[in-house]
Amino acid sequence: MQNIHLTTAEEKLAAIIWQNAPFLSPALVALAEQQLNWKKSTTYTILKKLCDKGVFKNENANITILLTREELTAHQSRMYVKESFGGSLPKFIAAFFSGNKISAEQAEELRQFIESYEEGAD
Repeated sequence: MQNIHLTTAEEKLAAIIWQNAPFLSPALVALAEQQLNWKKSTTYTILKKLCDKGVFKNENANITILLTREELTAHQSRMYVKESFGGSLPKFIAAFFSGNKISAEQAEELRQFIESYEEGAD
């Protein structure tokens, strides 16, 4: 899967869709007009871009979610680590914590989290 980057306008419309889907595109037009002061053409243009990126599907005026907000964020995070740190999670974590300390509780929470995703862990 390619890196999916949303523009500010796409993020605004996506937020409305994630909050309300599934629903019909005329209802989206009404919400976008009410919440964003957008015209119908703007809403459909941005919706098409989001559908082309594989975030949503608009079929017969029915809008459905293909990627949840959480799935998109996880994908973007993995792509960032891949592109910026050669896919090395330890290098990313080292850069993230550079010069910062964490509490004992946070360290323990991270240890438990890592253990739960460790290969061979049940």
